[in-house]
Amino acid sequence: MIIFGNLTIIVLSCTDPRLNSPMYFFLSNLSFLELCFTTTTVPQMLSNMWGQEKTITYTICVIQLCVFLCLGATEGVLLVVMAFDRYVAVCQPLRYTIIMNHPLCWKRALMAWLSGLMESLIQSPITLQLSFCTHHHVNDFLCEVPALIHLACGDTSFNELQMTISAVLFTIMPVGLILTSYGYIAQAIREIKSEEGRQKTVTTCSSHLVVVFMLYGTVAIVYTDPKNNFASEYGRFFTFFYTVVTPLLNPLIYTLRNKEVKEAL
Repeated sequence: MIIFGNLTIIVLSCTDPRLNSPMYFFLSNLSFLELCFTTTTVPQMLSNMWGQEKTITYTICVIQLCVFLCLGATEGVLLVVMAFDRYVAVCQPLRYTIIMNHPLCWKRALMAWLSGLMESLIQSPITLQLSFCTHHHVNDFLCEVPALIHLACGDTSFNELQMTISAVLFTIMPVGLILTSYGYIAQAIREIKSEEGRQKTVTTCSSHLVVVFMLYGTVAIVYTDPKNNFASEYGRFFTFFYTVVTPLLNPLIYTLRNKEVKEAL
């Protein structure tokens, strides 16, 4: 369902002229990112749940760690870019095509992916240099930073500090920027005369906010302070949520109440 839903959004955005807009360009990037999330984590997760031998090789573990960090940071920046797109569409409608021109959209999408790549290149080597315990028992569905910190037997204070800084940069700051943009959007919505126009704006923006709180809320709980009791006890649940549930719900949230996507479909 994750693959089918996200592929549908990508195909519709690329083939239907009605969806040839910055919003659907960024949505296609988000769908592609969710496909990468799924193919990186879910097959190994299903294999370990289904089979008797619940193991993962060191190579696959490293790949999961690097790709997961890259995709997570990219999604954090991409949602900010999507919030800016909605801000311009609602608050600066007459200048929308000038501000959100095609080359600039590509640059912003590239900026999001490069931010994720930089995060992975910085944090992955630091995490993999930890002194791991001899039992090599990863108490999680996949190899992510909090799970590997719990696996380490040496001093992890530097890694925890570095991860907290990353969590602030890629979760708390983006949420602040997104809420600021939606504050301006809320003011603009009150000035819209047409009831239909107001309803369409609220529907589009509310779907984005639902995705934002689902993703940032769960990630912040796990990554801001990985060794607190709540994160240690329920971390796997939140990991499962943002690796499986969020990619599954994103296509539904963005398309169920979207007239343009229904017509294109």
